[in-house]
Amino acid sequence: MAEPAPLATDFCGFTGRFRVVTVVTRTLSPEDVDPLATAFASWPKPRELFETYARRVSQGSLDVVVAAADVQLLGYLLIEPISSYPPFAGAGIPEIADFNVLRSQQRSGVGTALMDEAERRIAQFSNTVGLGVGLYSGYGTAQRMYVRRGYLPDGAGVVLHCQPVPPGTKITLNDDPLLMFTKRLR
Repeated sequence: MAEPAPLATDFCGFTGRFRVVTVVTRTLSPEDVDPLATAFASWPKPRELFETYARRVSQGSLDVVVAAADVQLLGYLLIEPISSYPPFAGAGIPEIADFNVLRSQQRSGVGTALMDEAERRIAQFSNTVGLGVGLYSGYGTAQRMYVRRGYLPDGAGVVLHCQPVPPGTKITLNDDPLLMFTKRLR
C-alpha cells in the first residue's frame, strides 16, 4: 500500500494532503507525439502539429523542451534557433514559441521549469532570447511571468503576422497580435 502524501499547512491555514511532484525537462522524442496530442487535444492542438515538431527536432531545425512528472507530460515549448520574426532573425536572436502548460498544471512551477531549461539551452549559443506574447487577458499569467523574468518589449509595439501594426489600424484581438520581448542571457 502506498504511503499517504505528507500533511501540509500553507500560509492561509489550509491543512491537507499534497503530492510532491518533480518536474523533469527533456527534448521532445517521437514517443511524445501521441501523449502530447492527447493532452492538448482540447486546445486544439492536432497530432500533425506534434508530428511536425518531432520531424523538425530530428532534422535539427527546432528544439522542443517537454516537461513531465512521472510519465505524464505537463507542457512544452519550442526553441526556434532562427526566428520567423524579421527583427529577431536579422539580429540572430532565437525565439521561444508555442509555450503551453496544461491548465491543471499552471501556476505549479511547470512553466518556470520549461523557461529555465529553454534559457539555459539558448545561453549556450546566444546572448539574447526573444518571444512573443498575446495581448488579451488569457495571456495575463504569461505576460507577468515574462516581465518577472526580465523580458522587455522590443519597442516595435503590437506585431501582427511578424509586422508592426501601424497606428490607427483596426485589428481583431485574438491569438495573432503579439507584443515581442527580448532578454539578455549573458
